[in-house]
Amino acid sequence: MGKNFIPTRESVLVTWTKSFEQTIAKQPTDFGLTVEQATAYTTAQAAFAAAYQTANEPMTRSPGNIEIKNTAKDALIALTRELVKIIQAYPGTTNDMRRELGVTVPDLDPTPVPPPSETPTIDVLSVDGWTLNVRLHNGESSRRGKPVGVKGATVFSYVGDQPPMSVDDWKFEGNTTKTDTKVVFPTTVAPGTKVWLTAFWFNPTAQSGPAATPVSRYINYDGMSQAA
Repeated sequence: MGKNFIPTRESVLVTWTKSFEQTIAKQPTDFGLTVEQATAYTTAQAAFAAAYQTANEPMTRSPGNIEIKNTAKDALIALTRELVKIIQAYPGTTNDMRRELGVTVPDLDPTPVPPPSETPTIDVLSVDGWTLNVRLHNGESSRRGKPVGVKGATVFSYVGDQPPMSVDDWKFEGNTTKTDTKVVFPTTVAPGTKVWLTAFWFNPTAQSGPAATPVSRYINYDGMSQAA
């Protein structure tokens, strides 16, 4: 049963709310409700059922009766949501009880998110002195956004003519949940020095995917801005 458990078709709503009413009326306290709340629901359900019947009978169908039916429907739905919220929060409510009522059963064992399979593409938008302004995206698309199931990215840097083969030789620059980020090199790195970046995506449980193809830029001469 999904989150939108309340039927949209009025004919189904009549039967669904009647079943709900009969279930909680047996023993309201089992669901964390009071007798008064269950009685109020019985009254609201009966009012809507009667108004629905009147509004759909050819001899009694009129704008006024339709309005009465709509008002009773809105009141019943609001009360249903109010009581379901109480029931869902009540410690004694079990999933079997939720199924009996026809309401949402929480997913306590969600489908695990696998480690990312994609590699991020790294775009260096600009180089400003010792700062590289970077955008990460998926594959060949330059559209902002992360792949499905990805929480963020881990970024690494390296200073040298060629990127290292071992991940241990890269410098960890940090984790980011944004696709636009900055990598700032120390001012001890001389202007004109070649630097490298790589990154990998990670999922909500911190499992990482494959590393991106390293990209290189040069630290600016005299702090002059350099576009990618």
